[in-house]
Amino acid sequence: MLGLGGVLLIWLCIPVARSAWQAQYADPVANKLRLNYQTSLDEVVMGIEALDRAVASDPTAGRRFQRSELLMAAALSPFFTPTTEQRADWLRFAEADLVAGLAVDPGRGLQWLRLASVRLALGGPSQQSIAPLMMSIDTAAMLEWIWPVRLQLILDNWQALTPAQRDKVAVYVAQTWQLSTDRRWFASTIRSPVDELFVRYFLRNEPGAQDEITRLLAERKK
Repeated sequence: MLGLGGVLLIWLCIPVARSAWQAQYADPVANKLRLNYQTSLDEVVMGIEALDRAVASDPTAGRRFQRSELLMAAALSPFFTPTTEQRADWLRFAEADLVAGLAVDPGRGLQWLRLASVRLALGGPSQQSIAPLMMSIDTAAMLEWIWPVRLQLILDNWQALTPAQRDKVAVYVAQTWQLSTDRRWFASTIRSPVDELFVRYFLRNEPGAQDEITRLLAERKK
């Protein structure tokens, strides 16, 4: 029985090992895209194909999240220009991976945020993008390092937010301001006078916030 159990364990581990072996071939290009280093379309395609094999061997949430990150980075990279059709396909595949992965492991605030970004890129501001954005807040409200991206998504989706959603995000933005040890990222998310208006609105009740935003924006211009 012990021998049979050992054989069964090895048999079950083979797909996991095969998946890990394939996934490592995507690591170099994934790291380049993550760090905004120059890469080529051919290298990206090979990385995606390696992760396709990894997911086929072991279709776990983690592997799907890994592939979705690469697909999304490839679709939005400034270093090369895929066709409109290819870009949309990558984003749709990334969306499918995120939906499948989050169905199994829904407590991932970062992955909900990525799903919001993908849907915004595919369809513009809408409740389709806002729903995962709100889930990212619910599952990782005070995770400060993802708030710069989250605030940009809030600003990009503002016109599609309901009044109740606007009130909710305003509370969380103010709380994040209170807890932030370095607030320069608030200024970095402001890309237009409209963005500045909304950020100032979010912080309207925070003592000294208006003057600090003015100072941070002036420092950024320097």
